[in-house]
Amino acid sequence: MELISNEEKQTRALLVCVDTGGYDAEASMSELSELVESAGAEPVLLLTQKLPKPESATYVGSGKLAEMTELCREQEIDLIVADSELSPTQIKNMEKATDVRVIDRTTLILDIFALRARSREGKLQVELAQLKYMLPRLTGKGVEMSRLGGGIGTRGPGETKIETDRRHIRRRMETLREELAEVEKHRAMLRRRREKDGVITCAIVGYTNAGKSTLMNTLTDAGVLAQDKLFATLDPTSRALRLPSGVSVMLIDTVGLVRRLPHHLVEAFRSTLEEAAQSDVIINLCDASSEEARVHLQVTRDLLDSLGCGDTPVLTVLNKCDLLDDYFQAQDFNSYIKISAKTGEGIDRLLQAIDDNLPVRMRRVKLLVPFNKAGLISSIRDSGTLIHEEYTAGGVAVEAVVDEILYAKVKDFER
Repeated sequence: MELISNEEKQTRALLVCVDTGGYDAEASMSELSELVESAGAEPVLLLTQKLPKPESATYVGSGKLAEMTELCREQEIDLIVADSELSPTQIKNMEKATDVRVIDRTTLILDIFALRARSREGKLQVELAQLKYMLPRLTGKGVEMSRLGGGIGTRGPGETKIETDRRHIRRRMETLREELAEVEKHRAMLRRRREKDGVITCAIVGYTNAGKSTLMNTLTDAGVLAQDKLFATLDPTSRALRLPSGVSVMLIDTVGLVRRLPHHLVEAFRSTLEEAAQSDVIINLCDASSEEARVHLQVTRDLLDSLGCGDTPVLTVLNKCDLLDDYFQAQDFNSYIKISAKTGEGIDRLLQAIDDNLPVRMRRVKLLVPFNKAGLISSIRDSGTLIHEEYTAGGVAVEAVVDEILYAKVKDFER
């Protein structure tokens, strides 16, 4: 048992884990503690019990449950958070024994998602994920639906409260899916427009709290929320970034990943993650100061593989290198790009690496195209990006981004 002190009075939480040996329980509990803090509560106690498998009725064993009950009284605990997904029976029995509200890891993550989502799409995705999680967990007590948007409709003859709740949830889920489909259509339209205009995209992906939003702000002055909290960013943000070559790319910040993220939560944010899957270059950003850095990198790689990103250039970037000492030098990280988004260290190397990994080598050029060669301007519109066009006495002054093939045709008119 570990006692954590915190002077600020908040919701006081007891964190509990059944260690079956299936994963690193200590690291998972450390992350759960950060999640609790991100949700605005105070992690007061951490309890771990080694068992072959969780108890089906109470999650922990009877002795540990009695210990938790006593600790809840002594420490004035307001909330118990389990580091696994709990069944309705487990929650009910734990609450009955301890007289304290009980939630599980998935419910906690959903609450943080709901707290952080800002855009319409983000809020729709959060609500859909909440309803998916709630539907199989309805119990005989029924569910209070008001906090998820709207009261329950009129009941049919002889219909139970649970049946009405389920019907209401399914109807709401269908509405959310339709609304999300419209949002995804709009996103796809914007993506096609970017492709048509020759816009190159670069997505920042990585474990939550790796510093993605800070890097976004450093590179583009985007003003994205950057806090030392898990899941500080839930909505994708896109900003233009000028590379050393003069080429502009669209930089996309995405939702952070977390170990043991339930599958239906990944599904709920599929359209956001697809922004990364369909990018031309991907930055896999990792907090190098974390002892779990290798695990975090692998979580991201696994997700990128599942999204079909095998042919997309992935730049592995280690952030927060300003926090490292000699320990870092002993790690086999020499092949990766090392930066500090906070201090700006290594940003020039990162920008050059993005430039070097563009799908097609692009150039930003200024041209003076003679009037008798005006057909080249149509070629630029079709195959490149026409930034500026002005008719002068000596010809058409053009600023554009072109690939190597097109550059060979227009280089004689460069000014």
